[in-house]
Amino acid sequence: MTRLDETGPQPESGARIGRSRLDRFFSITERGSGYLQEFRGGLTTFMAMAYIIVLNPVILGGVTDVNGDALSTAQLTTMTCLSAGIVTILMGVVGRAPIALAAALGVMAVVAYQAAPLMTWPEVMGLVVWQGVAIIAMVVTGIRTAVMNALPHDLKLAIGVGIGLFVALIGLDNATFVSQGDGGLLQIGLTGHLTGWPVVVFIIGLLVSAALLARNVSGAIFYGIVIATGIAVLVNYAFAVPEESWGTQAPEIPDRLVTSPDFGLFGQVDLFGAWGTAGVASAGVILFTLVLAGFFDALGTILAIGRKADLTDDNGQMPRVNQVLAVDGAGAISGGLTSSSATLVFVESTAGVTEGARTGLASVVTGGLFLLAILLAPVFAIVPGQAAACALVLVGAMMMMHVTRINWDDIGVAIPAFLTIALMPFSYSIAHGIGAGIVSHAVIMSCGGRPSEVGWPMWILTGVFAVHFGLAGIERLLGVG
Repeated sequence: MTRLDETGPQPESGARIGRSRLDRFFSITERGSGYLQEFRGGLTTFMAMAYIIVLNPVILGGVTDVNGDALSTAQLTTMTCLSAGIVTILMGVVGRAPIALAAALGVMAVVAYQAAPLMTWPEVMGLVVWQGVAIIAMVVTGIRTAVMNALPHDLKLAIGVGIGLFVALIGLDNATFVSQGDGGLLQIGLTGHLTGWPVVVFIIGLLVSAALLARNVSGAIFYGIVIATGIAVLVNYAFAVPEESWGTQAPEIPDRLVTSPDFGLFGQVDLFGAWGTAGVASAGVILFTLVLAGFFDALGTILAIGRKADLTDDNGQMPRVNQVLAVDGAGAISGGLTSSSATLVFVESTAGVTEGARTGLASVVTGGLFLLAILLAPVFAIVPGQAAACALVLVGAMMMMHVTRINWDDIGVAIPAFLTIALMPFSYSIAHGIGAGIVSHAVIMSCGGRPSEVGWPMWILTGVFAVHFGLAGIERLLGVG
């Protein structure tokens, strides 16, 4: 006998006898998982996203604010790990979902290249804090959940498929298997040809992981990352591969295993200065961009991870979704307080889910590793981007499996689904793909005589994205572009 509650089917109390408190808290047995499976999934997620420990300080540390001041790379490294570790553990304990968070690349670009030239770093981070406050307010008022529920089922499927392609493109780009050519379009390799040992390492890791997956080996992707890392270390020393060939992380044995943390950036926030320094219009446009990018990037990622982990019901609803969304908002606040940029859900979490992560325990593992990386950053830096990239490509391939469930026979569904799927990788933005799907869905359904299938929440979202896509023109009208 079973009973039903908000988390789905649960065994009667008698079936719980003998289970540990940790098992019951994270619903490990109910979700068909185990401790080893959760640990492996959490470790795989960390390895897939550990590049952010190096990349975030490189991007933010290489930009100066309106006063010409730059952030310390050492301090940014500490703060990146601290914020990611704390918020990911919070996601595991409060949201109880296998979702990890770290400094979001989409928001990072806005922070570094749009906000910093107009204001000081504390003022920039003040806007990031307000971004988190706005997201939490939307959760408390039910707006964010209403948006999630308003999305048509086929569009939710398309979002997952599009994120799969987006993840795969990130992996291929990190591995330098593809790159931007002279004409701005993608090309294979860095020169139109596959050359260099880093690409070889990626290909070996990809094929090993794929072969293990085909053999139904538990931990296939994790083992692929480990094997690729080992080969990368051997190749690097045997053939003296130039460090820049590996990208942000070269697979080198570090001189020291432990580094000293520097917490000097913590709390360096000015909540109100941006409005005076940059002007109300400029600060408002930047805040709107931050909220929109963080809101829909996270929304699409959460939906995709929930579906991949089999945590959603037939309507795409996840258990404890409000808690998950609230923690995501808290992550933006945390990122602002630590000057590491908004800490939001990471699509690389799908790598851990593919390895079997089903509960918040995996997030606790991932978060703990981020905190450990504050001291052991040189050790974790051994894993090159090419080794982690093979996991992302395979995850993207498996997320594509949902594409057959979309109703491609209905043109009102097919075109919005296609635009959603295509524009995520083509525009390198989850939010742009979701926006294109929402706007086209509303217009096509209405023109096709089916306006009742749109609903007023979708029309509101259509208006929001119309503003988003026309933001450059609006900035010119306001005199801030």
